[in-house]
Amino acid sequence: MQPFDAWMAALEARHLADLRPPEVARALRALSSAYVERRGRLASGAALDGAGKRAAFALFYGPVHYVLVSHIVRSLDATPRAGGPIVDLGCGTGVAGAAWALAQDPPAEVLGLDRHPWAVDEARWTYRTLGLTGTARQFDARRLTLRKRAGAVVAAFVLNELAPDVREALLNDLAALARGGTTVLVVEPIARGIAPWMDAWAPACAGDGGRHDEWRFTTDLPDAVRRLESAAGLDRSELTARSLYWPAAGASGAGERQPPRPAAPWRRTVT
Repeated sequence: MQPFDAWMAALEARHLADLRPPEVARALRALSSAYVERRGRLASGAALDGAGKRAAFALFYGPVHYVLVSHIVRSLDATPRAGGPIVDLGCGTGVAGAAWALAQDPPAEVLGLDRHPWAVDEARWTYRTLGLTGTARQFDARRLTLRKRAGAVVAAFVLNELAPDVREALLNDLAALARGGTTVLVVEPIARGIAPWMDAWAPACAGDGGRHDEWRFTTDLPDAVRRLESAAGLDRSELTARSLYWPAAGASGAGERQPPRPAAPWRRTVT
């Protein structure tokens, strides 16, 4: 069994041990509503209030974000700088860093950072279950200080939840890390109403030799995700995202905008 398939099976067993699928589906509807209609509460950790929302977050958004980030890093041929871990800011269940780490040969080390203690524990479990070397720590990404030299930093679906001044300061810090030789990837929802600041940062990213992309693709998501999506009354016909990507300074191809490589289907991206 491939690591992704084994992780999905373990994920279902872990989060459906004490909850019935209809309970998780109701929680997913509430969670989806919070992301769309009550975004002001996200910064306070409202998305992870209660066992139902946590299970929905892990079982639905975890695999979806894994597949998205895997597609993006493989299409960009995103390569961390040698000698340091992939640092996942606001890691949630750890899937973004894990997807990037498993896209490397051999898999990279990963370090997840999140404010929420449940997320930290879940990310550690994700790394263990996927056979990765790494850990997660409780840490506020808004106060970014990396004690260990990072090979790459990924911030996936987290910057849109920060206050504008905090987000701008963090983006400036990430751009500075890229200029210092760290590969940096920012991934956000494609909706401009959620992340309007991405347009303003696209020229700055390009000026540093990076690129801004919009992603739309269809893929065969795991059956567990499709069942939960259907039970919650959601319809995700395609996966979408926007990204800012800074290759490591001096990396081959930095500053040259190349067409993205086609990504393999999800079942082939976890070898």
